[in-house]
Amino acid sequence: MERVCLALPGVEERLNHGMPTFGIVGRPAFANLHTHPDDGRPTLWFKAAPGVQGELVDQEPERFFVPPYVGPRGWVGLRLDVDLDWDEVADVAEQSWRLTAPKRLVREFDGE
Repeated sequence: MERVCLALPGVEERLNHGMPTFGIVGRPAFANLHTHPDDGRPTLWFKAAPGVQGELVDQEPERFFVPPYVGPRGWVGLRLDVDLDWDEVADVAEQSWRLTAPKRLVREFDGE
């Protein structure tokens, strides 16, 4: 997971309550590694665009969930102990990154 998030421009890894958190330097985090609050399984919590949380949780509740604390702000939890499509995980990380990245950084990333 670290490799996926740190491949995005401007991202740094920092600790939040002892857990790896990924954010753009000087900006809030866009993804956190956690353990599932009910059973301790490894999970990724990520910032999502409006409406995405409901879609993912409704479509695949065995993989996605509403995490505590940040769930009411639209964040989504992804279980990491199930079969993962790492291309999908990279896409989720990129979409989350885009929500917090400065527009200039997004334009550079997109080659504009």
